[in-house]
Amino acid sequence: MSKPITITIPHKLGQAEARRRIEEGFGKLQDQMTGGLGVMKFERAWHGDHLEFAGGGLGQTIKGRLDVGPESVNIQIDLPMILAAIAEKIVGRLQQSTQKLLE
Repeated sequence: MSKPITITIPHKLGQAEARRRIEEGFGKLQDQMTGGLGVMKFERAWHGDHLEFAGGGLGQTIKGRLDVGPESVNIQIDLPMILAAIAEKIVGRLQQSTQKLLE
């Protein structure tokens, strides 16, 4: 069973620039999603401004979606139960990292 989380980050970059920064900085976001378990490897696929990603390691799987809009980035992640216990910490770190990418 997984715990879904949703984060919305506003930006003023325009859709194309926000997408470019997310694409280039996804590794930093990946580290935040795993709660520091860097052993997870993520596969990702862009469909326009929509990114689908999934990663796994240590018997755990994280799946998510990211939509880049003209004024915000919306991230939805399905955390495995082992990481659900620290979901608030993950949300805070992910939100902070994403904001830095979009500044």
